[in-house]
Amino acid sequence: MATKTQDLITVDNVSLDYGGSDGNGSAIRDVSLNIHPGEFVCVMGPSGCGKSTLLKILAGFIKPTAGTASLDGHEIDGIDAQRGVVFQNSTLYDWYSVKKNVGFGLSMRHVARQTIAKEVDTYLAEVKLDGWGDKKVFELSGGMKQRAAIASALINKPEILLMDEPFGALDALTKNQMQNLIRRIWAKSHNTIFFITHDVNEALLLGSRVVVMSKHPGRIVADFPAPFTSDILRDKDDDIRYSGDFMAKRKEILGMIRR
Repeated sequence: MATKTQDLITVDNVSLDYGGSDGNGSAIRDVSLNIHPGEFVCVMGPSGCGKSTLLKILAGFIKPTAGTASLDGHEIDGIDAQRGVVFQNSTLYDWYSVKKNVGFGLSMRHVARQTIAKEVDTYLAEVKLDGWGDKKVFELSGGMKQRAAIASALINKPEILLMDEPFGALDALTKNQMQNLIRRIWAKSHNTIFFITHDVNEALLLGSRVVVMSKHPGRIVADFPAPFTSDILRDKDDDIRYSGDFMAKRKEILGMIRR
């Protein structure tokens, strides 16, 4: 397990080139990034800059063509339960119940049924889906599906939760509710979160740290702490989004992306 004195994730001069003679095969180039335990890192950048490619490398779905990505000092080589992934569109099984979906990872690891049932109930309550466990996934709203997807990732107690625009397809009200949910879970659990978004407000309102990537091929052009989510947790409202400091940082990030 990672300690407070070491990096959880280390990305060292990582590049990924899909090939091609037109020079457009390079998705990311010379990306270096350290993520500490308990951080909420929001990653932004223009479309096609390689944000999702970087997440797929951290998830173990693909390997970089240059450089290394490591978890707890060990090079990432394939998928495992230490890295939970939540996508924009849930990857739940529609014909399974919510409970069966959430407990699926534990069942694949042959955890005892009683333990699975107890853990499922705990995590459904955590994401405010208690009472919905026996419903089939197709009976849920989009926001509920994302809650179930988050529960199915968290139940495996991953060292890092990788989220690829998980709220991008939701309406504004549901999106705000989901942001409040994941912020509360992060503050309570101290999970490490790597969160991709196109929404500048979302990045600043959620992340304890914001990383900005350049246009294709993606490089990191800015990396700075963000205090706003801590302010929201302290004050229990998100009026900070109307403050001068928030608006100035938002304008700065938008300028970076446009350039």
